[in-house]
Amino acid sequence: MDTESKKLLQDTYDLVKENNRVIRKIRRTQNIATISRIFYWVLIIGVTVGAFYFVQPYVDQLSQYTKGAGINLDSLKNLSNFSR
Repeated sequence: MDTESKKLLQDTYDLVKENNRVIRKIRRTQNIATISRIFYWVLIIGVTVGAFYFVQPYVDQLSQYTKGAGINLDSLKNLSNFSR
């Protein structure tokens, strides 16, 4: 093999090594981004479910109050219809 071919082969080898290094960095960055995105959505969904879990007793109380208010309004309507 002549020196020019050897030099060309060595340059190609160096470029392939550099390409491989850059591609591995890109792939590592993509993996980290994917894991971060999954963690982000798990966190968002977890906070939503957790908030619903902690707010649920207050929502139940509020619904009981509104049902009670509806019963009271119905009785007032019946009372006003009766007095006419």
